[in-house]
Amino acid sequence: MKIFGTFALIVSLLAAAPRVQAQKFGWVDSEFIMEKMPDYAKAQTELNVLSDTWQKEVEAQKKDLDKLYRNYQAEEVVLTEPMKKKRQDEILKKEQDIKAYQNKQFGYEGQLFKKRIELTKPVQDKVFEAIEKVAKKKQLAVVFDKSGDVTMLYTNPAHDYTEFVLEELGLGAEDRNQPGPKGPVNSVKTPTPKPGASADPRFETDSETTEPAAGTKATKEAAPKLNTRKGTK
Repeated sequence: MKIFGTFALIVSLLAAAPRVQAQKFGWVDSEFIMEKMPDYAKAQTELNVLSDTWQKEVEAQKKDLDKLYRNYQAEEVVLTEPMKKKRQDEILKKEQDIKAYQNKQFGYEGQLFKKRIELTKPVQDKVFEAIEKVAKKKQLAVVFDKSGDVTMLYTNPAHDYTEFVLEELGLGAEDRNQPGPKGPVNSVKTPTPKPGASADPRFETDSETTEPAAGTKATKEAAPKLNTRKGTK
């Protein structure tokens, strides 16, 4: 449901925005916002009930029309011309009445159309006011409506202010637009060898104590010595 005229929203925000050299812009998804609002869900339920009620009345009238037509077909051979004309006029009148009733209830500016405006306009006004507040707080010169008339071929999530509007309406998610949790900074301690301990890097660990690596001994005497004199094997 496209609730906002995008250009009208742009013009109104441009008029209210401060004239700065680098103007910021953003976008929102008005349909997504509306679907999160309890008042909108309540309005939709009421509209669905009315629509179902009126549709059942239309179906009942169509059944009456079908009955008139079937009776006419069954009795056509025994009817006089004046009687045929009268029956045909009744059928035609019934068809016209059904169309008129459908237009009255479901047509443009019909009862359903007017009821939708009556029930959803207060909700739309709340959303618009919330968007306007967010635009002023974030110093946005332009706010686009992703579900509006303008086709947005690409939207950068960095410019999505939908969640901020939901927060303004008291419907924001706790895990959105919140700073990350601050915790202790973990660092690796530099091992401090004990007096007399080997400085061989093979024995260094991340703890403050030193332990020999598996399969080795902790004394230099245990390491094999290489004979560097020439002529010997």
